[in-house]
Amino acid sequence: MESSSHSISCRHRRHRLAPRQATPIHKGPVNCELKIEWAGQGCVWSAAMAQVVLFDIDGTLISTGGAGVRAFGRVFETEFGVANACANTIFAGRTDRGLASDILSEHGLGVSGENIGRIFRGYLHWLEEYLPDDHHEPLPGVRDLLAGLRALSAPPVVGLLTGNHPEGARRKLEHFGLWDEFAWGAFGDIHEDRDDVARYALELAREQLGAELNPGEILIVGDTERDIQCARAIGARVLAVATGNETAADLGRHNPDLLVNSLVEVCAADL
Repeated sequence: MESSSHSISCRHRRHRLAPRQATPIHKGPVNCELKIEWAGQGCVWSAAMAQVVLFDIDGTLISTGGAGVRAFGRVFETEFGVANACANTIFAGRTDRGLASDILSEHGLGVSGENIGRIFRGYLHWLEEYLPDDHHEPLPGVRDLLAGLRALSAPPVVGLLTGNHPEGARRKLEHFGLWDEFAWGAFGDIHEDRDDVARYALELAREQLGAELNPGEILIVGDTERDIQCARAIGARVLAVATGNETAADLGRHNPDLLVNSLVEVCAADL
């Protein structure tokens, strides 16, 4: 699950770019001494060219054991009297705004600003209840990769591109000790379409690094086909990691630029 920004600012704009396809030269486990390259349209893109690295949260950085899904279900039960409201809902890669709108529509409830607000307020309350008390460790390789990125001689900007509500993202990442790792984020409380969150992330990156920033200098890291799709929507590159609900085979069918089983296989120097 998972548009706003915090600096970690809450502005949302749209910026549309034509997608750029890419064909992987290397796919699979990463050798830290290997210079990973991707072939674009008539050019070779080196991973060392990444100026911005944007991470998804759920299934990429952390696993909450379904805390967000349970919180959504509970808020529909307590606020709207609908039991099992999320039984037919696929959460992976979605924005919280899109989820709220779809579940309201499915059960004949008004998709209004008031109802969206009720959902978000209740969701944030129940999320605190469901985050696992006995689990505070991110997914394998996450801490080492983030530390490695910080240690680079010319480190990229490291941020978030997630469907999470910004406050939900903060609470989840603080629970796992990761919130302060990220300079800013584009979040899922405004836009229903993750591609629009990606467009906003591109705009934020250009505000920070200059309007001349090439989208191909942005690397998106995520665990769902929607992460791959939103990267394509802005012409960014994408590293797919099979630590969420989708297998490496599932992700591979969507032709990510790089595919790994977990972030243990990725070296900061390659990004």
